[in-house]
Amino acid sequence: MVKQERALRTREALIKSAAAAFDGEGFSVSSLTVISRRAGVSNGALHFHFDSKAALAGAVEEAAAQRLGLITLRGEGEPGTALQSLVDVTHDLARMLRDDEVLRAGFALCGDNAYATSERNLRLQWRKWVERTLERAEGEGGLAEALAPHDAVVAVVAATVGFEVLGSQDSTWLSYRTLTQFWQLLLPRLASPSTLGRLRAEGRDDVGAPRAAGLSS
Repeated sequence: MVKQERALRTREALIKSAAAAFDGEGFSVSSLTVISRRAGVSNGALHFHFDSKAALAGAVEEAAAQRLGLITLRGEGEPGTALQSLVDVTHDLARMLRDDEVLRAGFALCGDNAYATSERNLRLQWRKWVERTLERAEGEGGLAEALAPHDAVVAVVAATVGFEVLGSQDSTWLSYRTLTQFWQLLLPRLASPSTLGRLRAEGRDDVGAPRAAGLSS
């Protein structure tokens, strides 16, 4: 049991160290020697857990996908709140992208041309969740009458993935203020009049954040 726990800690340390390297330097430049040294283990220990850099990158993606799954889980909540859940989850995603190197690295890897063996794509995972959420919003009568859900998906995914890419160089793209302003701009076009007045562009649970002005139709 002690050996298993030690092996698990070593694996987690390697994933975090690799994520920091991939996030900061990219897949092709990152060195396994540097990754193992930053994790406090030998090259031999690294190769015991991962037989290649691609395998290590796959483990980073898997860990990032699990994090993304936990973030979007809150969007599967009570009926009648799909659009608000979409707003809330984008705020959560931006916050985690600012703070979590593993999540950032997972997104970065799916756009890294040097890493061609990926079996996962976090941006695709995100798009599918946005699609499901906006379909739920349409079923609830939450979308503007003339709005096609596909058009809403395109707008939301393009913007949020853009924030993710730009935020890797400038964290203000992932700030609370940026996300709030984005939703203040988009929600009046996205939501039905009966839904709009109940929505909060700043998110429901941003404790301590300055409250944005209320939305109006």
